[in-house]
Amino acid sequence: MNLNKIVQSRYSTKEFDGSKTIPAELFDQVKALLRFSPSSVNSQPWHFVIADSEEGRQRIAKGTQGFFAFNEAKVLNASHVVLFCAKTGIDDDYTQHLLDTEESDGRFAQPEHKEMAHMGRSTFVNIHRFDLKDAQHWMEKQLYLNMGTVLLGAAALGIDALPIEGLDTKVLNEEFGLLEKGYTAVAMVALGYRKDSDFNASLPKSRLPEAEIFTQLS
Repeated sequence: MNLNKIVQSRYSTKEFDGSKTIPAELFDQVKALLRFSPSSVNSQPWHFVIADSEEGRQRIAKGTQGFFAFNEAKVLNASHVVLFCAKTGIDDDYTQHLLDTEESDGRFAQPEHKEMAHMGRSTFVNIHRFDLKDAQHWMEKQLYLNMGTVLLGAAALGIDALPIEGLDTKVLNEEFGLLEKGYTAVAMVALGYRKDSDFNASLPKSRLPEAEIFTQLS
């Protein structure tokens, strides 16, 4: 695998071929990317609504009406669409739930390791809850780590993708009852295969030069 080649060949797909579908075995790997993405202190403050049918895509496309209508066709013609949702709150019950899950998964070789993990995670969570008071923003940051993982992984699998922030989160929160479940819609990623007429596929990459973005320490 040549990551240099992958990152230079992937792009934000603007036009999906609605006749092409991601094979189930490939999308299982995308789901693994979603589930196993890194997050700060393994907080995993996310939930994903996945649409892989016409009916499902129609429901998610309700968030691309009106001002966001320019994204409707991208949602409807994709093979799969993933709505990325962030938790709206993080409390002691949730951190305990994480700890219990880690214990059942065999994460702690010694009993004291469990207490150390709990104290460390609680410290950072509470910094954002009580000191910085930016817990919601912090959890959304973790969601974007996940999106980056999915975009790179999808490209490595030969799947085209488009991250979408142009959506009506209020409409989608209502459509899927997200707030009542403790989540809020943030963004989505459409996945599938490009159409031959997609103008963005043949355009050259444009990135700031290395000299501008890197400081190499010696």
